[in-house]
Amino acid sequence: MADSPQKRVCLGVVVGAHGVRGLVKVKPFTEEPEAVAAYGPVETKDGHRRFRIEAMGRAKGVVICRLEGIGDRDKAEALRGTELYVERARLPETDEEEGWYYSDLIGLSAEGADGRVYGQVVAVENFGAGDLLEIKRPEGGPTVYLPFTEENVPEVEIGAGRIVIDPPLGIFDAGLFDGGPEAEAGEGDDD
Repeated sequence: MADSPQKRVCLGVVVGAHGVRGLVKVKPFTEEPEAVAAYGPVETKDGHRRFRIEAMGRAKGVVICRLEGIGDRDKAEALRGTELYVERARLPETDEEEGWYYSDLIGLSAEGADGRVYGQVVAVENFGAGDLLEIKRPEGGPTVYLPFTEENVPEVEIGAGRIVIDPPLGIFDAGLFDGGPEAEAGEGDDD
């Protein structure tokens, strides 16, 4: 997504069907839940499907929505897990002091307060336990998931193209990801 000329923002994800007439339950990622339908048509992550969207109400942490062309429960249920995106340009502008969109973090340099470059933000994920920044290390290897907390990320400087991080000790150590020296010492001991 960071390489696309037109950045997009995920407004929410379909988490299931609601009723038998094709309504869907959408877990919103917007500050105001109903705003998931406030910026015009939404499209799937791959951009192959586009829907007009209308918020119909709320229930237990989700927004009940009607998606154009989805008229029965089977079609609605088939959309489970579908992320709904809009072009970044359709969203209101933010003041860096007041806020930014998670998509604005993609591509930023992750740097320590001492100037050390830890890598580049390649994604913002949430697997259920909180937001995580996925950081690609400059030396390669596996990416690192850094919990996106004020303690770990005390500064976000969109204009400067960076975030300042204070990662937990060891999270960027190569040994943490490749089995470490202990794994290497145990290899070939059968001789």
